Amino acid sequence: MTIKSKRRMKEKDRAERPAYTPRVPALEQACRVLLCLEKNNKSRMTLTEISKEVGIHKSKGYSILNILEQFGFVEKNLETKVYSLGIGLIFLSRHVLDHMDYQAIITPFLRILTEETNGTACFGLLNREYLYITAKYEARQNLGITMRLGHRFHFTFGAHGKAIVAFMSDDERERALSGEKLYFYGEKTNLSMNRLRDDLVRCRKLGYAVDPGELQSGINAASSPVFGVDGKIVGCIILIGTFPQSLIDKYGQKTANIAKQVSYKFGADIERLYERPKKNASGQFVLESNIFRRK
Repeated sequence: MTIKSKRRMKEKDRAERPAYTPRVPALEQACRVLLCLEKNNKSRMTLTEISKEVGIHKSKGYSILNILEQFGFVEKNLETKVYSLGIGLIFLSRHVLDHMDYQAIITPFLRILTEETNGTACFGLLNREYLYITAKYEARQNLGITMRLGHRFHFTFGAHGKAIVAFMSDDERERALSGEKLYFYGEKTNLSMNRLRDDLVRCRKLGYAVDPGELQSGINAASSPVFGVDGKIVGCIILIGTFPQSLIDKYGQKTANIAKQVSYKFGADIERLYERPKKNASGQFVLESNIFRRK
């Protein structure tokens, strides 16, 4: 066999060899076990249920659960033989939350939104009745919208107000809408509950709310909520600019997509939180809260 033939055989062998992927199967399976327990509606599962859901043999599942139990990440009920997530995870999540740098996490996403829309993208952190601008990214242009860090808005103000309230629980939403301070369309004299009902349903369906230049002529806005690891609303992404109203829904979709990515970074369960509302007999999306039913 010649040198060239040997070289060709080596090259062929190298080409047919599967590419190396840095994976640790046991670690991956352990992560899947934890995610399985987190996503299960019953919160407690048997060894058989877990192994079937994850797609591993019971003996493998038993070994993984034992290790996780040793570190406090999983708890086992000795009487019923069912497993649930352990309190050891609380200490890990608390450490993450205590040291989370919102601005460092969010700014790269705001930059993407700004570059795609040429508008000003902001993150507002929700604290009781107010939304505080804690991160922003502004377009590099001669004429644009500037937002001061630390500026606060009432949580019902404009597009972000509709985005926040639309994704509240029914009880939270009813309490919010029964308050005296409601600035969804600016002054309270402009408020129509029937119109607000339609806007909130639309927001739940699409994932974002808009303000087509109503609060300030010539300035359009879109907003989408951001969720934390516990499923609670922690704030929202806001996009504002002088872009045409014809682009507001296109940019609203982009805003919602960014908000979902940020929520995922914060540990939120995106699939559950963005579950679409149910349809009524006419095929229209509706929210279940009584406060949205027309009288």
